[in-house]
Amino acid sequence: MTALTSWTEMSHKEQLESTIWDAYKDAHGFRPRHLNLQAMSEAELEALLLDLSEECARADALRVDLEAAAADRVERTILALMESGAKDRAMAVRWLHEANDTAGDAEYLCFCLGVAYGYFKE
Repeated sequence: MTALTSWTEMSHKEQLESTIWDAYKDAHGFRPRHLNLQAMSEAELEALLLDLSEECARADALRVDLEAAAADRVERTILALMESGAKDRAMAVRWLHEANDTAGDAEYLCFCLGVAYGYFKE
């Protein structure tokens, strides 16, 4: 069995590989198992990391835009539920939980509706 290596014990190249491993998942949603990072030079890894940082920024901006659009849809739905009989916002949110079968789990409701996590915190 190999002992785990701490960050400070890693070479610069190993640190780049580790950072790319995580950044790739942030940008694409999966690990880069198809890339042979060990065969790449430090310069190639640094260039890849730069590209990944730009991809992560684009992915994050897209996520923010999608969550904002989802929040707008959710707020319109809550207003419609209140016009349809929900006494208040809390009741409308409970109805959303029932409709999405989330058993009152606010974070799961966020996931189901595509809004930012923590959106339904009181």
